[in-house]
Amino acid sequence: MDFLREPLNNRVWRESVASITIRNLDSRVVEALKKRAKNNNRSLEAELWEILSSIANDNAQSTLPSADLIALARRISAMTPDVPQSDSTETLKEDR
Repeated sequence: MDFLREPLNNRVWRESVASITIRNLDSRVVEALKKRAKNNNRSLEAELWEILSSIANDNAQSTLPSADLIALARRISAMTPDVPQSDSTETLKEDR
């Protein structure tokens, strides 16, 4: 069975585990996610884990054309118009 498809309570954590922080998320989005989690009898964290794992599994073999990625990045950026956006190339350089 694929690791990302294993039920949450059966997962054995691997050595490499990452954490993600999402800043300035609209409170309506958070409330909708909490409602979804409650409907699925999960914590918010477990629900987000399932959503992200499912998307990663479903899209592992597919990629978006660069024009679609740029449009998606602009839509995400527009969600927080008053927040300065960092240059991802600088972040990537720091990680290397």
